[in-house]
Amino acid sequence: MNKTRNLLFLVAMVAALAMTSCKDNESYADLLNKERYATNAYLANCRVVNEIPKDTVFEVGEDAPFYRLGNEGNVYMQVIKAGDRKNDKAKTGEKIYFRYMRYNLYYWYTYNEMIGSGNEAEMNASPTYFQFGDYTLNISAQWGYGIQMPLNYLGVDSEVNLIIKSQYGWATEISNVQPYLYHVRYFRTQI
Repeated sequence: MNKTRNLLFLVAMVAALAMTSCKDNESYADLLNKERYATNAYLANCRVVNEIPKDTVFEVGEDAPFYRLGNEGNVYMQVIKAGDRKNDKAKTGEKIYFRYMRYNLYYWYTYNEMIGSGNEAEMNASPTYFQFGDYTLNISAQWGYGIQMPLNYLGVDSEVNLIIKSQYGWATEISNVQPYLYHVRYFRTQI
């Protein structure tokens, strides 16, 4: 699974580099710096914990800290509702539905305005789902790695806020090099 993930990441990065060679005369490194500034500006107003609790018992709620997932700092998670992490864990290949709202943090950083998009409030919108942990399938890979990461620690019936940098975001948006704040709820059944 790690080889597949690493290969997909490498392919996405090469595509991103090719597609962003000239964006208003900014280098890819410049775009990554802007992404980092926007992410850090948002996190400056939050508590941040740079590691997962050893017992994986997270603080929960709107005042909970953002936990850094992984060493690279590409995904941060605030647990709103942990679900039953002992008895309701997602299994590899399992279809997981989710509802989300997302906000472009670079837009927020530049214009000081949060404008959301997603299917959180549109119950008649097409369902969004992925096959947990199976990035060989387009239905999973299209959402990126970040959207699935909380389910490595939480139960399926959980709710989180996520900050996802471009490398771990939507496959079609990696070249935009922009971080997003997501509000995500996970389900086993279509809602």
